[in-house]
This record gives sequence, structure tokens and C-alpha cells, in this order.
Amino acid sequence: MPESKSANIVRAIAVVGPTGAGKTALTQALASAASGGSGAVPTAAGQSTETTFTAIDFMGDHYALIDTPGAIDFLADADTVLPGVDLAIVVADPDPEKALLLQPFMHALEVQNIPRALFINKIDQARGRIRDLLEALQPISSVPLVARQIPIWEGEKVGGFVDLALERAYHYEQGKPSKIIDIPKDLAERETEARFHMLEQLADFDDALMEKLLSDVTPDRDTVFADLVRETREGLIAPVFFGSTAQGHGVRRLLKALRHDTPQPKFAADRLGLMGAGAYVMKISHAGQAGKLAYARVLGKAMSDADTITLSNGASARPGALFSVNGAQTKKVSSAPEGDVVALGKLDPVAAGDLLGPAKKSHLDAPKRYPVYQLAIATKDRKDDVRLSGALQKLVEEDAGLQVLHDQTTHEILLLGQGEPHLRAVLDRLKKRFNVDVSTARPSTPYKETIRKSAEKRGRHKKQTGGHGQFGDCVIQVKPQARGKGFEFVDKITGGAIPRQWIPAVESGVQDAMTKGPIGFPVVDVSVTLIDGSYHAVDSSEHSFHAAGRIGMHEALAECDPVILEPVEKLSIYTPSTGTPKINSAVSSRNGQILGFEPREGWPGWDRVDCYLPHAERQDFIIELRSVTQGLATFEAQFDHMVEMSGRRAEDAAKKAQHNGASA
Repeated sequence: MPESKSANIVRAIAVVGPTGAGKTALTQALASAASGGSGAVPTAAGQSTETTFTAIDFMGDHYALIDTPGAIDFLADADTVLPGVDLAIVVADPDPEKALLLQPFMHALEVQNIPRALFINKIDQARGRIRDLLEALQPISSVPLVARQIPIWEGEKVGGFVDLALERAYHYEQGKPSKIIDIPKDLAERETEARFHMLEQLADFDDALMEKLLSDVTPDRDTVFADLVRETREGLIAPVFFGSTAQGHGVRRLLKALRHDTPQPKFAADRLGLMGAGAYVMKISHAGQAGKLAYARVLGKAMSDADTITLSNGASARPGALFSVNGAQTKKVSSAPEGDVVALGKLDPVAAGDLLGPAKKSHLDAPKRYPVYQLAIATKDRKDDVRLSGALQKLVEEDAGLQVLHDQTTHEILLLGQGEPHLRAVLDRLKKRFNVDVSTARPSTPYKETIRKSAEKRGRHKKQTGGHGQFGDCVIQVKPQARGKGFEFVDKITGGAIPRQWIPAVESGVQDAMTKGPIGFPVVDVSVTLIDGSYHAVDSSEHSFHAAGRIGMHEALAECDPVILEPVEKLSIYTPSTGTPKINSAVSSRNGQILGFEPREGWPGWDRVDCYLPHAERQDFIIELRSVTQGLATFEAQFDHMVEMSGRRAEDAAKKAQHNGASA
């Protein structure tokens, strides 16, 4: 933000809501109205993928507006931002059928006890009563939704509103501030009814106001506003406003309400557990030549670039630079007022969620978000391998929803993320910001193979060359083990048939043969017993017995009726209850097994569906889940067991393994 000419603090307001509601448009509209513009900003197509910071001044007050991503794929970007704000505006669509889309945002704010207000955008497109919309929205809020306004309808469109606290009517004016008008006579009774309902909701948290209402005493305006401010700041209610960013309607009125309702930064500091001057790190960014930047909120008092900061590890450090933040622009400054969001340069080690300064906790852990989509990646130019490793490390530091895994079974580098759009955005950043171009593929399924029969085989390695030859001879019995039992090697050599020092080499050779079985996959759950063998006093060696063990095991496995094992995962799917039947069908169609379902704890109207699902079926499963749940469903997955694979699917897996083996 620009350096303030006054000593006023800066209040931070997050703008949250689902894709398409007009979240970014509202941020821009508030900035426009604050600078004297019309506040009219059309809702842009597409979706934001990263948090952005916008600085505004309005009527002598200073604000940092924080626009967070709306798609569920990118919500992790807001997880460490929200704890540091003073209030959040939840932007909603006027269609009651889309009310459910707000629930992830409302739940996140409620869990963290962050004050919130709702802004119903696109009111010019509303086709039903606001009361019906509020009835649809109330079940997703744990606190009362308190309508601060009611619409003035002009035919089938909303032409203005009545402010229930001020008892004043406003008519929308195109490109200009709304005009005060008399409350329409046909709306007088509805206004009285709506205002009394608002007062009743406020009185639930104010005994004195309740007593006045029961005594038919009209509370004065100051009492009403005092209750609205206090109950909003304490998170007891969520006030509801409406307007249209496309027309600039209701934006200035929202700004004025935010001046009064938004708490001071000290409340955010208390909520974070900061016990003195310091900062809270909201986000990390690696910004080219500027290097690593920690976007942090200044709390407790103003910050100077000469200040020494206590890091989360207890060490003290001074930022390499202090930058104001406004959109994509950063500007080096010497100080920042309390409450401001700044970028701290060259401050290591810091991470998003760190509390810098005296605090009850040195770090706030973000909600755990499990990866639901994967891609295998490889550089197109092997010279970029080292650069890829460094770039991925920086991207993971920036993005709490991203993980990188080096799969030891398939030897692939895997990107794990929150959905296909999320990983597409990650790949775009990888190329544009770090100039690393990669190829992508569907991750390989880590199949294994095991055996269903027993066999006994002799493994003999004999080679004669000039000088000493090579000789190793062993007899092994191979039999299947119970699923999950793993590998077992039993030594039953007697009479010195194989000297003791070379028996470990036989075991090593056996295990070497198990890395790729007859079908082409690693072999598991077998027991191998070494029962006999022979050696040569001169030609035998560790290498010879390793080779003998490998040969014997390789030949034995081919006769033991090998079979493919596929990994099966246990999934906990979280979905709106309306989507549960469709999800049950989706699981069954993917060779999965429903284990049961129950209400999701803390999420009214949601279910948790538990199931088994083959790993091979999970890759694009999230795409299908979200297509039948308005983009809301997600899941947690963990490996559960291996199961024998048969039929066409087993044949296809075996052919693919043989093809890959031939190509290697």
C-alpha cells in the first residue's frame, strides 16, 4: 500500500466467494468508488488463481483489500491469509440454487472466528425475493444472517433499496451515487416488518434491546448502530448487503458500512496470539530479481525497515527491504503503519503462517488439504533437471495446496494438487516464471505381482575365463505368503553346502530378481527357503552366488503362477448431501466399493462417503465428482491394501508393462 500521510492504521478486509460471483469485480468496484469513481466494474470471465492485495483510502481511512481465489482448486492460497484479516466480505450470487457454493467459505471463516458480511452481487439479475435467498443461505451460516437492506422493485428489476438501520430509501443512479428518496408507500409495511425482524435478531445478543422491544419501545438509531457494529465485530451476526458491481449499485453504501463495522487490527492480533509488536506472514512469493518476498501484516505498531524482527525459530533478523504492496506493484518504503500489508524482502527462514514477534505460537498450521489430482512430469531438456528441482521447491513454498513426490516404485516425479485446473496453473508458472518446460503424463499405477503356487529351482552360475572362473550353485524353494506379509528368506543349509559368508549373496540375488517379475512388476509376499547348493574352493565368490540366487528365483517365479496385484485406496469423500447418490454411482462404475456414509461433522447438509477405490481409477475421479456436486466435492485418500487383478484389466496392465519394458 502507498505510505500513509497520516498516522491512521490500516484495516485488512478479505474478499471471498465462489468463482463467478464477482469477487474480483467487487474488489475493483470498491477501489473505484473509494477514489471517487462510479464503482461500476463488470464481472470478469475466468477465475483468479492467486491472492492479490489492493490498497484503498476512503473518507480518510486506509484499507488493504485482499482478493482470494474462489475455485475450490485454489482455496489453499487463502488458508494462511484469512487468519490475519479484520473482516471478510463473502460475495454471493442472487440465485438461491447457488447458495451452497458459499459453504466452504463460510465454514472457513467460522472455524477461525473471523467477522464476516455478505454482499449479494448481481442484484440487477435477481428474479426472486431476497427473503427466499436468505432462507436458502441461512442453513450454511452458524450465525444469523441479518438483512441490512430490502430491495425496491421497479417492475421485475431492483431499482434501489431501503436501509433498515437508517430507515432511509435510496434509488440507484446510473454512474452516480444513489439518490435519497422517500420510502415508497407500498413498501412501508414491508419496511416496518423487515426492520423489526432485524431488531429482533440483534436483541438476541442484547438484553436491553430485547426489553425495549417487548415493551414496544422504539430503540434510538445510535443503539441500533452500536449493536450492529458490536455484533458484527464479535462475529455474532453476519450482516447482508446487496448491489451490482456491473452497475456500481450498492458499492458505496457497502464501503460506508465497512468503515464502521470492520474491527481494529488489535482484534486480529489477539486472535492470532501476538502479544506485542510484530507481523503475521500471509503468503510467500518468489519474485524474480527481488528474490523471496514474505507478504505480512504489520500488527501491534508501525514497522520500520530498520526494525529487528523475531523469527519463528527464535532468531532475530532485519528485513533486507520493506515494500508497500498494491496489486502487482511493489514499492520500497522506509516504514509501514500498523495494520498494513507489506512485503518483507530477503528474510529467511520464513513461511506462510509464521508469527514474527512475541506470540503464543510461532506458527499457525493451515487446514490440511489432501491432494486429489496428480501428474507425472519430466523436463523436455535434461539440462533443465537441476533448475526444475529448484523451481519446484519454490512453488511448493508458495502454494500450500501443492506437493512434489519422487515415486520410488515408478521412478516418476509427481505433482500432487487440488485439481486439474490447479496443476495446469502450476505448470504455467513453472514455464513463465522459471523458464522450465516439462512434459506431462498420467502417473503410472504402482502395480505389484505375487505368486499363487510353489516351486523348487536350482540356480547355477558357472563361467570359465582365463584365471579364476565363476561358480555359484543354490537350490531354493519358493512359496506364496499371506497378503501383506512381505518377503521372507529362510536359511536351511546344513553340512557347509554353501559357506556362511556367501548365503547373504544368495538372498541379495533373490531380491534382485524380485524387482521385476515375469509380468513386469515388483514381486511381493513370497517366502524363499535356501535348502541346498554347492561351491568351488577357488571359483566361488559373492558375485557368483548373487548371480545363482537371481537365476534360481527368476526361473522359479515363472513357474509359480504369477498374478498382478493392484493397490486399493480408502477414500473419504466429502460432498453436499444432494450429490451423495451420484457419487455412489460413480464409485461403483469405477470398480469401487461403498463402505458407508454419514453426515459430515460440522458441515450441515454434507455427507462423508467412505469407499474402496482402485488406485488406477482415482486419477480423474475428482473431475467426475465435482461435475456432479457444483464443483464442491473433495476427498482424502490413503493406501489400504493390494488385491489380485484379473480379466481384461489385468491383461491390459500386463501388455503395458511389457511394452514399457521393451521401450526401456
